[in-house]
Amino acid sequence: MHHSTVPARPGRAAKGPTLAQLRAFAAVAEHLHFRDAAAALGMSQPALSGAVSTLEEILGVTLLERTTRRVLLSPAGERLAPRAKAVLSEVGSLLEEAEAVRAPFTGTVRLGVIPTVAPYLLPTVLRLVRTAYPKLELQVHEEQTASLVDGLLAGRLDLLLLATPLGVPGLIELPLFDEDFVLLTPLDHPLGGCEGVPREALREVDLLLLDEGHCLRDQALDVCREAGRTDGPVTTSAAGLATLVQLVAGGLGVTLLPRTALKVEAGRSSQLLTGTFTDPAPSRRVGLVLRSGAARTHEYEELAAALREALRPLPVRLRED
Repeated sequence: MHHSTVPARPGRAAKGPTLAQLRAFAAVAEHLHFRDAAAALGMSQPALSGAVSTLEEILGVTLLERTTRRVLLSPAGERLAPRAKAVLSEVGSLLEEAEAVRAPFTGTVRLGVIPTVAPYLLPTVLRLVRTAYPKLELQVHEEQTASLVDGLLAGRLDLLLLATPLGVPGLIELPLFDEDFVLLTPLDHPLGGCEGVPREALREVDLLLLDEGHCLRDQALDVCREAGRTDGPVTTSAAGLATLVQLVAGGLGVTLLPRTALKVEAGRSSQLLTGTFTDPAPSRRVGLVLRSGAARTHEYEELAAALREALRPLPVRLRED
């Protein structure tokens, strides 16, 4: 067992650690395994071990407790690992910022989108990027809200397109539009095709919902609670809107559908009718979400403004704030 401090070599401390040494330590702290950490960085184990040892000498502390079978962080290593990660993250931001200044709207943007938005808005988003920002490479990741937020905060994703507000510290929301929900019913339903359905009608219907984890499920339940419905959700649920719509067409109940999804989903079956609610109709807001202080903030704000214009033909109410 090493002592918690390592005497710094004369003259070494003044130099300070290199980024390569911090990357080596951060990788070992993440993997707790020299071979895996070395593989992740694309370097040899001896080079990795040497980099961490040199860092320990420079800092004058033991960062790792090396046993025969595994690697553990020392108490000092536990304290310093988040700092090393933060330094590397800031360096990454510095390089991104320089790239954004040098060549805006180039490179890669990793866009996260929720499943109840992706099929209906992506055609517009992709068309806009292809025509207005041809040098921007968009990588699309479709996941549920919690996973997207985690990915954005961890740096795995750059930008999200989803239902807001999230109210998550450290994130900035750029609203795009509000859209109403409509009531999708089978042909023989008493509310089928009605205009001006009162919200109170939701107290009595057999409501079909998406599986847990979808924000649209939570929004539908909120609308029902506001309408005075006190019982829990029905037992039948679906993994996606396409399945949900088929369940409605098959007569199992009714559901709430965002207006942007109506053209695609209701067109799948001739056994459906659409009802609209009295004003103010229940609605959801959709926006872009980015990390506070992101290097490309100005680009994302410009993209949001361009996207609002591109979405104008859709059945939505654009938000300029």
